[in-house]
Amino acid sequence: MKGGLPEIQEIREAASYLKGKVNRTELHHSTTFSKIVGGDIYFKMENHQKTGSFKARGAINRVSKLTPEERSHGIITASSGNHAQGVAYAAMVGGINAKIVMPEYTVPAKINAVQGYGAEVVLRGRDYSEAREAAEIIRKSDGRTFIEAFNDPYIIAGQGTIGLEILEDLPDVSTIVVPVGGGGLISGISIAAKSINPAIRIIGVESELSDSMKASVEQGRIVDHTSGDSIADGISVKFPGELTLAAVRKNVDEIVTVSDESIALAIYKLLERNKTLVEPSGAAALAAIMDRKVDVSKGKTAVILSGGNINFLLLSKIIYKSMEIESKLVRIEFKIPDRPGTLYRISQAISEAGGNIFHAEVDNLAKDTPVGYQAVTFAINVRDEKHLSALLDRIAGLGYRYEIVT
Repeated sequence: MKGGLPEIQEIREAASYLKGKVNRTELHHSTTFSKIVGGDIYFKMENHQKTGSFKARGAINRVSKLTPEERSHGIITASSGNHAQGVAYAAMVGGINAKIVMPEYTVPAKINAVQGYGAEVVLRGRDYSEAREAAEIIRKSDGRTFIEAFNDPYIIAGQGTIGLEILEDLPDVSTIVVPVGGGGLISGISIAAKSINPAIRIIGVESELSDSMKASVEQGRIVDHTSGDSIADGISVKFPGELTLAAVRKNVDEIVTVSDESIALAIYKLLERNKTLVEPSGAAALAAIMDRKVDVSKGKTAVILSGGNINFLLLSKIIYKSMEIESKLVRIEFKIPDRPGTLYRISQAISEAGGNIFHAEVDNLAKDTPVGYQAVTFAINVRDEKHLSALLDRIAGLGYRYEIVT
C-alpha cells in the first residue's frame, strides 16, 4: 500500500474476502428522481447493508487482518453510531471479543443494536472525543486493538468495494456522489473508481455545519471544522485523517455542502417517492443533487445512500416539517367564541373542503385570547397549495379569526 493508502488490488482482495459476508447491495435506477432532478440517477443502496450501513464492509475487512495474538486480546472502538454496529458485527462474524465505548447520551436503540451483535457496551463521556479518550484507557489496560473508523488502509479498502460494485453494475457511470465524514468511504470509492476509469467525477458532500474535509482540502492540512449540531451525526466529524485527506486531495473532484433542511427534505422525498428509508448522513448526497449543487445533466450518476439507521423520533419530526414546507400539513389557529357548536362548524367546513384533521388542540390559557373566547389549533392534512387555498376560502366564510401557524 503506497503511502499507506490501498491500491486497486487491495480493494479487489477485500471484495473477494467480503463475498458472502456482506450484502452486495442493489444499484437501483430511479425513474422518479431522474425526472425530479433532470438526470439519470442510480441509488447504491447501502442502507440495505448488514448493520444498516456501509460500515460493515471496512470493519470486517480490518478485523480479518488481526494477528492471532491481537484476536486473543480482543478489539475496541469508540462510536455512537454506524461504526459501532459495524465493528460489533465484524467481531461477531470473526468470533472476537469486542468492547464498544459509546457516549452517555447515545440513544437506547443504538446501544441495543450493538449489544445485539454480542459486543460489550461501555458508556463514557458526553461526546465522541470523551468516549475516544475512555476507549484509549481501556485499550491500554486490556491490551486490545483499536479499530479506527476511517483512517486505516484496510477500512478504506473495505469501503472501496462499493466503488468496484458500481463499476461492475454500471460501467459507463459518469459521476459518483458520496457523503463525507472522516473520508473513509469516499477515499475507498474514489481509489477504486479512478483506477478503473480516471474520467469518472467523484463529488463529496458534507453538512455545512461540519465541513472539516472541505476546509482541510482548501487549506492543504487537517483542519478542525465542525459545529457538532447537525442532524447528520454520521458525517459530523471534527477532522479527517491523514490517509483520507491524501486520498481526497488526489482523487475527489469537488466537495459541496448542504443544510440540515435540505437533508431532511431528501429523507422525506426518498420515503415518499421511492419508499426508501435513509438516515440523515445517507441522504446528504441526494440533498446536494436536489439543491442543484451537483450537475447531473450529463451521463449517469450513482448516488450513495450510505445508511438507514435513523432515530424514529427524528424521522417523525422530519416528516411533519417537510409536509409543512410542501403545504401538505398546515396548522391553523382560531380565536373563536366560547359557545356550543362553534368547533363543530369549523370541523365541518374543513371536512367539506376535503381536509383531514390530523390533530386538534384547545388552549384556554393563551395570554392573547380575549375573555369569552377560546384558542383552538387544527393540524390539517391537505393535498397541495391549491387544495389549501380552497380550504382557507371555505374557512374564511365562517367569519372566525384565524392565522396559519408556522
